[in-house]
Amino acid sequence: MTVGAVYKQGWTMDDVHWDLFDPGKVEPQLLAAIKAAALVEYNAPDYVTYLKRVFHGSPDTIAAIEQWGREESQHGRRFRKGYTPPHFSGDDAVSVRGSRRGEMIARCVVESGTSSYYSAIRDATDEPVLEEIAGRIAADEYRHYKLFYDLLQTQPEPELGFWKKLWIAVSRVRESDDDELAYAFYCANVRAEEETAKPYSRKLYSRQSAAASMSVYRRKHIQKLVQMVVKVIGADPHGWLANLAGALLWRRMQSKTA
Repeated sequence: MTVGAVYKQGWTMDDVHWDLFDPGKVEPQLLAAIKAAALVEYNAPDYVTYLKRVFHGSPDTIAAIEQWGREESQHGRRFRKGYTPPHFSGDDAVSVRGSRRGEMIARCVVESGTSSYYSAIRDATDEPVLEEIAGRIAADEYRHYKLFYDLLQTQPEPELGFWKKLWIAVSRVRESDDDELAYAFYCANVRAEEETAKPYSRKLYSRQSAAASMSVYRRKHIQKLVQMVVKVIGADPHGWLANLAGALLWRRMQSKTA
């Protein structure tokens, strides 16, 4: 049986072809990165709670956000206890991005990253089940990008200027350097009973996380990521800005895996 490369929305764990699993094709460094990525997905319920506050009074948008949260939770707990973004725990109904449009831009940036990441995992592994699961998740994440992109267009707020949108996008990209990814990698790869002997170090585990995750990328995945981000800020996804940003990001990622 050949596992298809295109997956529809609404799949469940029962749809995965577990009988094809080949443990001999599991690569340890890639496994370490995947375990960390799965933990990050557990933040979805907190994202949902936060976004429902921001989009109060918009029932259709809230319904779409709840569906997104259910799908994200399927993709991925010590981790959640140790890492919670400050804006998740408050009760402020204003987006930390300054507006609902800004929030949707930030979400599109995140979904661009996750879609490209799982696409890269799919293309990097020879293990059939991992390839299938990564392909399914990548398809989900692309649909989530489209969901938030469409919601961005329907917000009853003034259009944001190009530089404001660019600032929001860049700011959200820079947040990927915070504790979330590093701490997820730590929790996924250091057992709870080892915490005393191996305490969390943001610098150390950020470096290990980057080395494990960025090694799966190919140039085409980075260019696709950049094109999706450039589109959401209102620029030509095939123009000079996308080409320049793609080249710079690829160079930066290559330096982190050197």
